[in-house]
Formats: sequence, C-alpha cells, structure tokens
Amino acid sequence: MLLAADTLLTGRELLRPGWIEVVDGVVRAVGGGRAPRPVDRDLGAVTLVPGFVDTHLHGGGGANFTAATHVETATAVDLHRRHGSTTLVSSLVTAGPDELLRQVTGLADDVRTGLIDGIHLEGPWLSTKRCGAHQPALMRDPDPDEVDRVLEAGGGAVRMVTIAPEREGALAAIRQFVAAGVVAAVGHTEATYDQTRAAVDAGATVGTHLFNAMRPVDRREPGPVVALLDDPRVTVEVIADGVHLAPAIYRHVTRSVGPDRVSLVTDAMAATGMADGRYHLGPLAVDVVDGVASVAGTDTIAGSTATMDRVFRFAVEHCGLPRDTALDLAVCQASVNPARALGLSAGSLVVGAKADVAVLDSELRVVGVLHRGSWVTEPAS
Repeated sequence: MLLAADTLLTGRELLRPGWIEVVDGVVRAVGGGRAPRPVDRDLGAVTLVPGFVDTHLHGGGGANFTAATHVETATAVDLHRRHGSTTLVSSLVTAGPDELLRQVTGLADDVRTGLIDGIHLEGPWLSTKRCGAHQPALMRDPDPDEVDRVLEAGGGAVRMVTIAPEREGALAAIRQFVAAGVVAAVGHTEATYDQTRAAVDAGATVGTHLFNAMRPVDRREPGPVVALLDDPRVTVEVIADGVHLAPAIYRHVTRSVGPDRVSLVTDAMAATGMADGRYHLGPLAVDVVDGVASVAGTDTIAGSTATMDRVFRFAVEHCGLPRDTALDLAVCQASVNPARALGLSAGSLVVGAKADVAVLDSELRVVGVLHRGSWVTEPAS
C-alpha cells in the first residue's frame, strides 16, 4: 500500500508533500515529493504523523484497566486507538498486594497478545501526602519480595513503575526494577531535591506527570520538579489537557529542557469519551463535570478525560512556535519521546518501523488511523 499526503512528519523530518509505502504492517519506504510509482491512495490535504504513544492512561470508553479483563481493556484501547493512539501502556493505581498481582497477571495476557504495549504501576509505593486519586491507606514502602512477585506475575509485561523516592527502601526498589528491565519513574512524591537526585542516580529516568502530585517548588528547597528538569537523563511527563497545567507552564518546561525530554500523556480515566457523571478510578469514586474529573466530594483532580489528539493540539497551539516547528515538536512529544523513554519500538515513521499512522485534518483532528498497517479508522476521501 502506497499512500500520499500533502504533509508527512516522520518523527525526524517534515515532508511536503510526502508519501509512505506499507508492506506487511511495516514501513518499507518513505519520502518527500512525488511518489516513485502511482499511489494506491492520495489522501490529499491532510497531515500524516506517527501514531501517538500514550505511556500513562487508566482507561476510556467507560472501561478501567484495573478491571484487568480482556473486555474492559479492549474497550479502552478501541476508544484511544480511534483517537490516534496506536501504542498504549496501561496504568494501574494503588492497590493491595493480592489485588495488584491479580491486575498485573490479567493485563500481562493482553500485553502478550499485543492489545496493549506494557503495564505502568502508578503505585502503591507513593507518598500519602501527595496521593492524588489514590487511596493512602493502601500505600506502602516497597518490599523486595513484593517487587519480585509483581515482576514474576508480569512475566516481562511491566514496563514502568512510579515510586516516591522518600519512602523507606525506595532507592533499592528502583535499582531492583531497573535491573529487571523496568523503567523507574519519580512521582506522587514529597521528596526533596537531593532525594530526587538520589533516585535518578539509582536509575530513575522518568518524571510522572510533572508538577501534579509533587512537592511544589520553593526558593530554598527546589524539590522534585527542579531536580527532574535539571537532569538530562530524565524525560518528564506532561498532561497537556488544559486542566492539569497552564499553557505558560507547558511552554516553560518545553523551553527549559528542549524538544527531546518531554512526553505528552493523557492520564485518561474511564470517563474519557463518555458523558459527565460518576465513574471510578480504581476503588475511588470520581465525578466528571464539564469534562473535568475529580475525586467525589473533593476538588482533587482524578486523571483526565483527554485523548492524545487533544493534547497534541494543545501542544501545537500553546508552544509559542511557528506552525511547522510546532508540529515537529508535538510529534516528538506525543510519539518519539515517550517511545524512546520506555524502550518501545514505536513513535517514528522510518524504514522498518511498524506502520502506525494518525491522519489529521487541517484542525489536527483525527480522520484516520493505521495500526500495524491496517485501518482502524479509514479516511473518508
């Protein structure tokens, strides 16, 4: 299948016009200008970008990954794929030891079949002071035996874990996870600057939803935010949904660390793609009003209702750069960087890569999605 479009961003360059050849679900060739032979389909005035890589989301379409059933997982995946996310790492919230093992075991089956691309453990080794939409009573210090049990249950499916560095045994747990090939992230934390630096030295390479559920910056104690931004080894997640962070904060982070160290994530929960109402994030009730999710009875934000195309548009509109530069930056942040940060074979449209493509109209809305060379949503024209 040979496709052409007015604009193609590969994750390395912008081609206008551009073309891409897909054979057996893989990119065989890609280029700019006129295609080498008659195309199978000229998509016209659209922009082709690598499928989005969302490394932090909890559900969607009314479904929760914590259910850890194939039906619920498939429901959430379908919603997000139709919005351009072709690579998804399912996030789990804090749970008791037995429940955590059940969830990891269930989701590992869907990782092995390729429905999802890994599991992210957002808890239970977090700070009760920065619990967000997690149950403080279930949070605990990381125990080497429990870590081993979780890794065994996952059978290689656990891709990332978020840990608060100040917890007893946290640095040892970071080393244990990293030694097992799992990416360690710092988040939901009251850690000091020095404690966060120690976590990075121990092997942590990601900052979980920067600023959110983190000790704030102080003039004399910079805390985790500054420590994570300071270190070139760290990629920082940003929930660019217009709720979690002000546009000025997004611009400041992007300018301070450069194009290669920011990953856009949704932190999407079950209400994504659904009407306002009562939902759940793990065991906690969540109320969604005007698309904003909060722990029931509080003003604590409980994930988001965003899809990756929405945060992609936010990045383009609010980065403060010319349109083409903004598009290139957004592709890095929504596809290239998250894939690289978690060691995923996705995020770029280069020869030999999986043929994962999002087709965007002039307003950057998804009008087509190609997943592993097959249409999930086929463009109308």
